[in-house]
Amino acid sequence: MKLPAITLSAIGIAATGFADQIPTKDGVDATVKQKFSPYAGRDFPTQVFWGDTHLHTAVSVDAGTMCRIGQEDAYRFARGEEITTTHGLKAKLSRPLDFLVISDHAEMYGLMPQLLGGDQEILSTETGKRWHKALTSGDDKVVFDTAMEIVASLSGDEVPIKSDRAVKNAWQDYTALADKYNDPGRFTALIGYEWTAIGGNNLHRNVIFRGDASVANQVVPFSQFDSKNPEDLWKHLEGFEKQSGAEVMTIPHNGNLSNGRMFTVETFDGKPLTKEIAERRAHFEKIVEVTQIKGDSEAHPMLSPNDEFADYETWDKSNLNGTEVKKPEMLQWEYTREALKTGLKLEKKLGINPYKFGMIGSSDAHTAMAAVEEENFFGKHSGVEPEPKRWEHMVIEAPDPTYSIKGWQQAAGGYAAVWVRENTREAIFDAMKRKETYATTGPRMIVRFFGGWEFTQEDGASRLPADAGYLKGVPMGGDLPARGESKAPNFLVAAMKDPYSGNLDRIQIVKGWIDGDGKTHEKVYDVVWSGDRKPDEKGKLPAVGNTVDVKKATWENSIGAPELVSFWQDPEFDAEQSAFYYARVIEIPTPRWTAYEAKRFNVEMSKEVPMTTQERAYTSPIWYTPKK
Repeated sequence: MKLPAITLSAIGIAATGFADQIPTKDGVDATVKQKFSPYAGRDFPTQVFWGDTHLHTAVSVDAGTMCRIGQEDAYRFARGEEITTTHGLKAKLSRPLDFLVISDHAEMYGLMPQLLGGDQEILSTETGKRWHKALTSGDDKVVFDTAMEIVASLSGDEVPIKSDRAVKNAWQDYTALADKYNDPGRFTALIGYEWTAIGGNNLHRNVIFRGDASVANQVVPFSQFDSKNPEDLWKHLEGFEKQSGAEVMTIPHNGNLSNGRMFTVETFDGKPLTKEIAERRAHFEKIVEVTQIKGDSEAHPMLSPNDEFADYETWDKSNLNGTEVKKPEMLQWEYTREALKTGLKLEKKLGINPYKFGMIGSSDAHTAMAAVEEENFFGKHSGVEPEPKRWEHMVIEAPDPTYSIKGWQQAAGGYAAVWVRENTREAIFDAMKRKETYATTGPRMIVRFFGGWEFTQEDGASRLPADAGYLKGVPMGGDLPARGESKAPNFLVAAMKDPYSGNLDRIQIVKGWIDGDGKTHEKVYDVVWSGDRKPDEKGKLPAVGNTVDVKKATWENSIGAPELVSFWQDPEFDAEQSAFYYARVIEIPTPRWTAYEAKRFNVEMSKEVPMTTQERAYTSPIWYTPKK
């Protein structure tokens, strides 16, 4: 069929006027030269993706004593689907996550589903038969006592029920499931597990693979029954990388529960740290989990007495199982800010910094649900799902009740944020490897942080700070480039609120450095804040205020700011001193999960229970190293 001719006059445009609007070749060339579109030609990460690198399901021995949700439902939940919890509640995230690592414990991997399912090999052992009978007895006390016995058995030196077949089958079922749910561009299922050095002084690591099932299936999870020494874990993974040509990383967590062992200057056996071990650790441990349900590990008020925000969701009574009391001298080896400072010392001594790590948050939930929003928090394990008295329940029951942890002390956190070009396994792993990551305690605020020597005030006022950030400097996780003519490094920092959460109070830059005598120091700078507040004569910024209505579990965003952007230059820079800088973003006060719980169940909690929180984000640092 012949289409009718359409003339310019037929559509109401004067031919001469239209012709004048057609760009000439010269005009097009001029526009191209001016780079009209600010987004054309970009070659840097432009998207931040959200995930959890630390989630346990019924496949984990400890979680599986109470949790009945498996790995497939864990993926479905993370992708934004609605599931039913162990206790029969309907659950769904406010927004899907972009990636997930199901990190079930390596120790007796997959035992619980097989035990409860009556696997004949498991039941052929005396221990397996007894545990199965107790867990299926229907007697709540017997079930609980047996669950505690199973968890306690992980502290021994021998495997209570050994089945290489069961572990291999469970691992390969999981890696196949991860490949099934991995959907490049939409949802990433990174393969991983947790190596759990049980014994109270927590040295746990999540092990994350870059590749697919064909890569991960070349090994089975390395467990504490292989070795309780993290140095042996790194050696094992070093051998795996050499043999397979693949990449893997380890992520330490809960330094606050290690009782002085996580970030020390010694080996596992108490000998002076060697360069070889420091190099191996630096190779595998690019990032650290700094905040999660079992407390926040960024800073401690005793270590940082001048930091008014240091005492956040602090767990510092004892070690992980409450068997060893916390002593003040242990704290310096547990918190990430102090570890970053220790790393500067070790670099001077060994020539390598084993604590040159970035930061992420994750949940460590043992419910199979990566649910850490304050109004949607499902707890540490399935024994503390939402119900009227869960705030009083024991999360950790220590031999001495003084050191037990009650339900209300759980922190609803956190999540990992990564800056990437695309949502794939390779892109997310590589972002973690280069430390272009940050941690949040739950909210999904967008944070940029760049360091360099040539930024200007105009760059700090830009609506596109990343353009100048990547062009003139390095992003979070990087090393400052060679110093030019500038007298001091300068930084661009920007944050935008989570639309589901509170406005922003302020952005701070935390600096740590080492002086000529080998002593380390730190200082927290308020660099940009909301409102017209002014620091007092001592430099302290007044509090932003508090609009929380605890009884109604709500707040007003009538204070704070939806976004903050700033240029900042170090006013006390010494070119001879190694240093690091990271940004901390603080929200205005909002209701804590306990306030939502009190309202929903109409319960009155004791006065010691906090009802408000100031959520936050921690970026990976940027380092400065003097020329040698």
